[in-house]
Amino acid sequence: MNEQNGQKNDKQATTNLTMAAIASQVGVVTIVIIFGALILGLVLDRYFDTKPLFTLLLLVFSMPVTVYLMIKIVKGATDRIKPIIKQKESKDNLEGGNSL
Repeated sequence: MNEQNGQKNDKQATTNLTMAAIASQVGVVTIVIIFGALILGLVLDRYFDTKPLFTLLLLVFSMPVTVYLMIKIVKGATDRIKPIIKQKESKDNLEGGNSL
């Protein structure tokens, strides 16, 4: 009984760590894109002497890019996780470790 609970806890811990890794990856990508757009906009505004124009445009256009990349990262990660979870579940079913 304890072995089954241990396996469930290990699965849950692995799932939690994977989700945390995905969330942190999405967060880093978001910050990099937005700060990149901000810095590039400020540089272009200074170069062309158009105070807020490029900064605002690049920040506004960085939002959909960020959302697109978030979706792509999460979808890619879940597509990679699904086969691993199915393999573990089928292995547990064969071993009889998934019975309550």
